[in-house]
Amino acid sequence: MRHINLDLDVLRSFVTGMELGSFARAADHLGRSTSAVSAQLKKLEDQAGTPIFRKAGRGLALTEAGETLLAYARRLLDLNDETMSALGGGDLTGNIRFGVQEDLGETLLPEILGRFARAHPKARIEARLSRNADLLRRLASAELDLAITWGDYTGAASTGVSGEHLADVPMRWIGPANPSLIEKLPSKDEPVPLVMFEAPCLFRTAATEALDRAGIPWRIAVTSSSLSGLWAAAAGGLGVTLRTEIGLPGHLTAFDATAGLPVALPTVPLLLHSTQAQQSPAIDRLGDIMRESLRQPLAHRRAA
Repeated sequence: MRHINLDLDVLRSFVTGMELGSFARAADHLGRSTSAVSAQLKKLEDQAGTPIFRKAGRGLALTEAGETLLAYARRLLDLNDETMSALGGGDLTGNIRFGVQEDLGETLLPEILGRFARAHPKARIEARLSRNADLLRRLASAELDLAITWGDYTGAASTGVSGEHLADVPMRWIGPANPSLIEKLPSKDEPVPLVMFEAPCLFRTAATEALDRAGIPWRIAVTSSSLSGLWAAAAGGLGVTLRTEIGLPGHLTAFDATAGLPVALPTVPLLLHSTQAQQSPAIDRLGDIMRESLRQPLAHRRAA
């Protein structure tokens, strides 16, 4: 069997074009001509042995084979970049304090810590998994060097803390995968039971505002101080909550319009913060790993 070696340079053009939404922008970003990137994509399709693009209106979309190739291309590029970082940056040292909110912690934190520790064993990380309000407070007092937080959605009170915008993530109503566990959602007789964090919480505010605008009565059925508590209460059918689909456990589901809940929900910005005026190489590299670790799940949510 003849093995075909995919060209990482070609894969980088492919991935960059899909993430930027335009291969012309990808060419500009990578310092290439548009015709050169087009030739790379033709080469990639020839190597794949099957079409990876299909016509979609006036543009192009990925075929099923193209979606598969994109997922593997991201993994290959991440491994390549991690390898080169380990070879050239194994001597990075220093202490780094970084935080992430609970929604991202279970899936994102192990990947970030593992990738960084393998490449830079001499650097030390102090990680904090916490609620958004606590992370913002610690950023304001410079107790963290880096953090990923939720930002303000339209209508929310300003936190006064800005950061690098990574994505706008849709809010969704979350409940048990078996919706029969919740007998009544919107009802003339019973208010919608809500499972929420203790105030202040931007998702709690967004949920009650959306229900009020729709004229749907509600009540706080369960108040929790932890995300695991929210998931447990929602899975047990005690009520619905409002979060994003990032990090959503398999035994829970995002409801669609058939549930009768308001579908005109805001998006919430995801931000990467740095509190260091002059970044150290170790902090810079950890920030890069954070962006790379979020890239695939965020791209999946945008595609959905």
